[in-house]
Amino acid sequence: MNTLFKKMICAFSALSLLFMTTSGFTMEEFSLSQLKNYEREFKSVSIGACNTSSTKTYEDYRMITDPASRQYKHIHTHMTVDPTTGFLLDEDGFIGVALGYLFGEIGTRYYIVLDTGIIIPVVKIDAKASVDATDGCSANVNASVIEFVIDADVAYEYFGGGNGLVNNGNYNNHQYLNGHILDFELVLDEKIEDGVIYETKLKDVKKMSEDLSDFIKMVEGGY
Repeated sequence: MNTLFKKMICAFSALSLLFMTTSGFTMEEFSLSQLKNYEREFKSVSIGACNTSSTKTYEDYRMITDPASRQYKHIHTHMTVDPTTGFLLDEDGFIGVALGYLFGEIGTRYYIVLDTGIIIPVVKIDAKASVDATDGCSANVNASVIEFVIDADVAYEYFGGGNGLVNNGNYNNHQYLNGHILDFELVLDEKIEDGVIYETKLKDVKKMSEDLSDFIKMVEGGY
């Protein structure tokens, strides 16, 4: 994460939306069914949704082969393959995904809020190529914003797929990952304290979101 990005996060970390108590889950506790009742563990700031697409594609992490790349280093330093689902998870249970350049550098974490009420904690561990997602947000071909980075062999055993693809090529087919994107929330470094309510005036939230969105649109990190 570059210095300016860290400074902005530190500035925002003193404030948060209306969140109280935490649950989250660790890598060891991870299961897809827990997403149904997932609660944020870290403070976060809404940056809005650049596309509301429900399509959720995937790529195999073993296709990332350059040891010098940020992607490769982050995956092999911070991520572990879940032996049940094939998802790549960090120590706090954030799921590894590929995102466009609007979403900053490798290692940036988000809460993805779906219109079904499900919250998916994700971490950017690969970057969609600019030629494939020219708007920095969604894939040119299928409008997918979220591309899960997985071990395809493990995932196929768990999710299956009648057409030879994991979940028929779209994780939106799974009940706990189903839904259109309602919002992206940038996850900050500070955890929410149990039993404490953090409040921010709506006008402050709007200003914070606008400032952060403007900044993220300028970032070309992660490649």
